This record gives sequence, C-alpha cells and structure tokens, in this order.
Amino acid sequence: MGRSQNSFIKNQKVKKRMQKRKEKEEKKKERQENNNKGGDLDDMIAYVDEFGNIVDTPPEEDKKDPKKDSKKED
Repeated sequence: MGRSQNSFIKNQKVKKRMQKRKEKEEKKKERQENNNKGGDLDDMIAYVDEFGNIVDTPPEEDKKDPKKDSKKED
C-alpha cells in the first residue's frame, strides 16, 4: 500500500491554511495603502449653529452671548 491518507490530508489542510493567511496579509496591506477615508480630527468634527443645524465650520466668536451681557449689567 501507499502512503496513508491522514498525512496527505494534513498536508493539504496546512497548505490551505497558509494560503488563506497569505491572502489575508495581502488584503491587509492593500487596505493600508489605500486608506484614504481616515483623516485628521478636524475633518471629523462637526459644529451646531444657533438654529440647531450641523455645519462644518466653527461658530464665529465675535458674536456676543446674551447670557454674558446680562451678567455684566447686574
């Protein structure tokens, strides 16, 4: 008789596992190279204006807050 089927099957499983691992590493490298979605923290920040709308630009600081004005008058 020839070689046992157990060792052949084990070798096939090892080859298949190594092939999957290699493909996974290649996909990981490709994702890292093409990672354009990630950005700076400034790109991820959103602001809420006085009307409750979400905007990209920070609010203007030269506008006076009515709460601060009332405290100064007291």
